[in-house]
Amino acid sequence: MFRYLVLFGLLVLVSLPQTGISQQLNFTVTINSERARTQDRDIFEQMKSSFEQFLNGRNWTDDEFKQEERIKGNLLITINDMPQVGLFTATVQIQTVRPVYGSNYESLMLNFADRNWTFEYVDSQPLEFNQYSFLNNITSLLAYYAYIAIGMDYDSFAPRGGDPYFETANNIVSNAQQSSRPGWNQNPSDKRNRYWLSNELYSSQVMVPVRDAYYLYHRKGLDFLTTKPEEGFANILEAIKLVEEANQAQPNSILTISFMDAKSDEISKLLKTAPDAIKQEAVEVLLKVDPNNARKYNDILKG
Repeated sequence: MFRYLVLFGLLVLVSLPQTGISQQLNFTVTINSERARTQDRDIFEQMKSSFEQFLNGRNWTDDEFKQEERIKGNLLITINDMPQVGLFTATVQIQTVRPVYGSNYESLMLNFADRNWTFEYVDSQPLEFNQYSFLNNITSLLAYYAYIAIGMDYDSFAPRGGDPYFETANNIVSNAQQSSRPGWNQNPSDKRNRYWLSNELYSSQVMVPVRDAYYLYHRKGLDFLTTKPEEGFANILEAIKLVEEANQAQPNSILTISFMDAKSDEISKLLKTAPDAIKQEAVEVLLKVDPNNARKYNDILKG
């Protein structure tokens, strides 16, 4: 089975030639180790190289991607503490982008902060992963975000196209819960963690409109702006309405917040060139779903 690509205005099944490659990701890992209490700085270079190889050198799906089709992303790891040799506590910021048809522009798809990660790492440590069992907290987290990134990318090209990848991410969460490590559990006091992100992408029916919004916003919105701008802007508005629909049903959900964290700047810039009627309606909806950015959205009406 090959990846569904919709880059030329039609949804076609593309049989990729022998020039295709197995790997689907093109991630850059950055490690901020200023707070780590160690003189061995080489370990962080090894860590960076090892993590990038794990993400970029592995075949995450049966679908083949050409080099230029690989999903771009950034993983910023901030080491908060190193309480003992080989043990680290960290926060992770993950960002992924998607190309927009007919332009050189890349749209930010995911901008998510994972604030609670603990892991063990030593020099030249092999990174082993099994999606059916928990082996360690490094590969579980990296694989989890690999599948989340791929799932969101597929959602943006076909309605709910990310289902199998979100299912695998959800299985990783279930397996990791036995470890009692933070971030994997159903903690009502911490709803911005891996468990809740996976739950809302895979299990929650209330959040389905947000997933539909990813497709409508990107495939029918951004990808249309160069050829059918009025239709593209109308679909972007409809996507925003879908996010607001989910927000009304479940206020301040992690998926709604994640969508707006990735899109608020882009939306505020794009809609300045939209028809006046769309601007007005969009701002009314945006002020409901993301009131913290009210000034940004009110600026849309100034053109």
